[in-house]
Amino acid sequence: MPEAFKNFIGGKWVKSKSGKTFENRNPADTGDLVGTFQLSTEEDVDAAVQAAKKAYPDWRDTPAPERAEIMYRVAHIMRDRKDEIAQLMTREMGKVIAETRGDMQEGIDTADFAAGEGRRMHGQTVPSELRNKAAYVIHRPMGVWGLITPWNFPVAIPTWKTYPAITTGNTIVIKPATYTPACTAKLMEILDEAGVPKGVINYVTGSGGVVGERLINHPDIRGISFTGSSEVGKRIGEATGKTLKRCSLELGGKNAQIVMDDANLELALDGALWGAFGTTGQRCTATSRIIIQDGVHDEFVTELVKRVKALKVGNGLDESVQMGPLVSEAQLKTVESYVKIGQLEDKAKLVCGGKRLVGGDFDKGWFHEPTIFDEVKPDMRIAQEEIFGPVLSVITVKTLDEAIEVLNGTVYGLSSSIYTQDVNAAMRAIERIEAGITYVNGPTIGAECHMPFGGVKETGNGHREGGWTAYEIFTEMKTVYIDYSGKLQRAQIDNK
Repeated sequence: MPEAFKNFIGGKWVKSKSGKTFENRNPADTGDLVGTFQLSTEEDVDAAVQAAKKAYPDWRDTPAPERAEIMYRVAHIMRDRKDEIAQLMTREMGKVIAETRGDMQEGIDTADFAAGEGRRMHGQTVPSELRNKAAYVIHRPMGVWGLITPWNFPVAIPTWKTYPAITTGNTIVIKPATYTPACTAKLMEILDEAGVPKGVINYVTGSGGVVGERLINHPDIRGISFTGSSEVGKRIGEATGKTLKRCSLELGGKNAQIVMDDANLELALDGALWGAFGTTGQRCTATSRIIIQDGVHDEFVTELVKRVKALKVGNGLDESVQMGPLVSEAQLKTVESYVKIGQLEDKAKLVCGGKRLVGGDFDKGWFHEPTIFDEVKPDMRIAQEEIFGPVLSVITVKTLDEAIEVLNGTVYGLSSSIYTQDVNAAMRAIERIEAGITYVNGPTIGAECHMPFGGVKETGNGHREGGWTAYEIFTEMKTVYIDYSGKLQRAQIDNK
C-alpha cells in the first residue's frame, strides 16, 4: 500500500483542514504511486507558524552546543537510512540511484557541518578606541523562518536550509515541492527521532499558490528562504520587500563550460557529459552551454556525440542506468518545446537526440533523449534561457576573451567552468567570469556543502547557502559595547 503522508505540526502528524490530498507518482513509472499528501490550506500554515512561534523562545535559549548534539544524532540516523531514502528519492523524482545516494550524503555532510558550527558560532572581537571598553559582534536567531524547497534535490536542499536555520536557534515551517514531498517527510521523521523539540520543525504540503503564498505573506514569518526559478524568486522578493522581511533567493542558471584548445579533451568530455546530463539536466548548475575554441571543436563534438548516444536512459533504480526521466509531463513538454525552438532558430544544428523516448518501459514515464545542438549562436533562445533538461548547446569561439564574453552574456551567473592547461588563462577566467562559482578543469556541477553556494545577476539576491555563509542568512548581527570604566566616555570626542 502506498504511504498516506500527513503534515507535521507541533510535533504531531496531522491531516489538513481541507480533508483533501494529492498524489505523487514515480516519473519513470507513473503506475507506481509513491504516496498521497495533504492538500493544505492557509489555516494549516497558520497552525504550523503558531507552533513554530510557540517553540521559538525555549529553542532560542537552548545553548548552541546542545543544539549541535542533536545534529550529530541527525547525521547518524541519516547514515543508517541512506539507502532506504535514496531508493525513495529515485522513485519520487527520477534521478539515478547513484545520484540519490549522493543527495543523501550531501544531507549527511550538511548535518555534520551544522554540528560543528553549533560548537563555533563565531562572532568577532575588535579593540575599542576607548580605554576600559570592550567591543564585539554576536549572531542571534531571528524567529520563525519559511523554507520553500525545489524538487531536484529533495534531501540536500531542505537540509541546506533547515540545518543552519535550527542550529542557529530559529524555528521553521517548510513547504517542499509538490513533486517531492516524501523525502522531506522522512527528513522530519529523522529530526524528530534525533530529539528536535516539538514545534521547532513543521512541515506543510500543498500548492505554491496557497501554502507558499501564505508563508511569504504571514506576519509572524521573519524570513523566507527559497530555491527555484528566477521568475518566482522575483515575485517572492517583491512580496517580502513590502514588509522588509529577510529573503534569501537561490535561483536559475545558464551555466557554461569553456573548452580551450590546450585542454585535456578526455577530461573535458567527461565533465561535459556529467555536467549536462547528470540529473537529466535538471540542476540549476547543469552545463547548458559548451563554449569551445575552434581548434578542438570538431574532435570534441564528434566524440561527445558518440558518448551521449551511448548513455543508457531508463528507470534510475536500475544500477546500470545513467540518465533517468524528466520529473513530470510538464517538464518533458518544456524540453520538447525548447528542442523545437532550437530547430527553428537560424542555423542551430541538431546533432544528437531531440525526441521523446517511446516504446516499452519508456511509455510508462517522462523520458527524453539527451540532446545536443551545434553551431549555436550566443543570442539564440536555447543559449539564453534556462531549459532545465538534457539539452546542450555548443558555441564556437576563437579566443579566451570571446569565450568569457559569451559566457557572461546571459542574465544568469551561477556556475561556470574552464578546461585549460594554461594557468594564466585559468586565472584570467576566474577573475573575469561573472558567476558565483567557477571550476577549473571540472564540470559546472559538484558543489560541496562546506563552501558558499549561490550566484550573481538573476541567479539570486546576494546570499550564499552552504558553508559558514548559510549561518549568516538565518541570524541577525548584534554589535555589543561594554564600558567598564565607570564614567561617561564619548566615542570620537574624548579620545581625540
